[in-house]
Amino acid sequence: MLFQVEMTVRLPADMPEDVAAEIKAREKDYAQNLQRSGVWRHIWRHAGAYKNTSIFDCRDNEHLHEVLTGLPLFPYIQIGVTPLCRHPSSIREDDR
Repeated sequence: MLFQVEMTVRLPADMPEDVAAEIKAREKDYAQNLQRSGVWRHIWRHAGAYKNTSIFDCRDNEHLHEVLTGLPLFPYIQIGVTPLCRHPSSIREDDR
């Protein structure tokens, strides 16, 4: 199943920079491993914001929940999820 996921990161203003840097480094590694595996298909940054729109390919809702709650930044992210399905007018053979 494909999901569009919007994530807005809100780190606490009083979080020490070294702690934030360590969490961000773990987040990057986690996200890139998910991209390599094909679960995190696309990621786009929103210009001027600490926000992204991503496309995930997960088995089901529970799998998506596991992936998102595994994000090191999860406690600091506001998340919106939209399930996607193929459009009947699409000329593409796949969903990539």
